[in-house]
Amino acid sequence: MYIYPDNLKSKAVMWLWELKDLGIIAIGTIISVLALTQVRLIVPLVITAVYAFLAIRLDDTSILQFIKNAYKFFIGKKQVYEWRFEDE
Repeated sequence: MYIYPDNLKSKAVMWLWELKDLGIIAIGTIISVLALTQVRLIVPLVITAVYAFLAIRLDDTSILQFIKNAYKFFIGKKQVYEWRFEDE
């Protein structure tokens, strides 16, 4: 089921993920299955599953987006505070 609501103003969503995330999950799954069958390496499959879980979008937000915003707030972006004292 393909859902594109709000008069084409919101992001394209399929099931619980945006289409961009669904593409990343699909490509990651293909690479993970190849790695599992050829090299017997399960790490890519675990990484893909964790990304799929974190990218689930409910109420127009996801855990992955929250983690990115928290990183920007606490670590990534310089915070500038200005205090001014104004006499009345």
